[in-house]
Amino acid sequence: MLEFLTSGESHGKALTTIVTGVPSNLKISEDYINHQLARRQAGYGRGMRMKIETDKAEFLSGVRHGKTLGSPISMLIKNKDWENWTEIMSPEPVKSKIEKITIPRPGHADLVGVSKYNFDDIRNSIDRSSARETAARVAACSVARKFLTEFGIHVGSFVESIGGIYPKENYSGKFLLNKLPHNYNAEKLNSLSDKSSVRVLDKNHEEKIIGKIKTAKKRGDTLGGTFYVIVTGVPVGLGSFIHYDTKIDADLAHAVMSIHAVKGVEIGVGFDFAEHFGSEVHDEILIRQNSFTRRTNRAGGTEGGITTGMPIIVRAAMKPIATLMSPIGSVDLSTMKEVQARRERSDFVAVPACAVIAESMIAWTIAERFLEKFGGDSIEETKDNFSSYQKKLFGRLRKNFSR
Repeated sequence: MLEFLTSGESHGKALTTIVTGVPSNLKISEDYINHQLARRQAGYGRGMRMKIETDKAEFLSGVRHGKTLGSPISMLIKNKDWENWTEIMSPEPVKSKIEKITIPRPGHADLVGVSKYNFDDIRNSIDRSSARETAARVAACSVARKFLTEFGIHVGSFVESIGGIYPKENYSGKFLLNKLPHNYNAEKLNSLSDKSSVRVLDKNHEEKIIGKIKTAKKRGDTLGGTFYVIVTGVPVGLGSFIHYDTKIDADLAHAVMSIHAVKGVEIGVGFDFAEHFGSEVHDEILIRQNSFTRRTNRAGGTEGGITTGMPIIVRAAMKPIATLMSPIGSVDLSTMKEVQARRERSDFVAVPACAVIAESMIAWTIAERFLEKFGGDSIEETKDNFSSYQKKLFGRLRKNFSR
């Protein structure tokens, strides 16, 4: 099974991740991982931490001469800011008195964290619940992303809105209505959206959003938004309807919802399904060049918990970041009196970064189900299994139903 584990605190020495289940002989480099880490750090409205850190992943095991060994892959991402936190975050007891944080921020894991784990210092909750952890996720999931490219599967994303400002053009419609070439590569989206400081696809839209972010900064406030992740080249048959925990759409929703501050996920047209007749939303089945396709893709690439072969389309909503420079009401746990919430260094908006993290988590989910279906201890064996399946799929169905 493909699995990963992350460890580390936001202001600790480093973040680490261990990835297991990756077949041998997959070509991978630190540069490939670090490119995705740099994309995660970009975006107008990020805070001072992004100016301090330049995230670089270092392979510690599992890769030799640019290829995976089939053994666990471990990576290290050093925290440059650790130099300023050596006493506060020291693993060993310190003699100096460390100020305890006692005022939780509404919307963050502060209060629920100290309640659940019986802490007397909110710092213990802050540092692990911080979105800094997602750097380790992106590193881990970039291995899965590279694996998928070997099979023509590509992941891209773009920001749809920030602070309620939407574009005039519905860019998702091209995917939902199946108006793109059959062999469209979703990474083309990134070549466009990465050029924008807020990862949108329209310059006029970008300018309006930046204006809204500037207003938020002046107010000491934060903004959320919505984004799309698209996956192309996904084969038919990943996931299953056999059990509740094998459905790929459930996997996708879980993967994206696990990202910090994401509060809503939909696949395909999502909630819009509820407002129309069935005849208006389901995707008609067609035969083109000895394979099945759909006239539209409103289902977002899944039916019955299984991939249809159409692009995966996931839309998500990120709430505004909980840390405010103009705080709202809270309670000081040391006095149990109502006070203003505590300030903590943070971003004003992180929707562009969140989209990149969602790309990574979705890539991991697809790779996980892909290996579950096609297996293989080496990349060559997996390719043989996949190639055989693809060649025989349409013919096998035609033979089965002509008996």
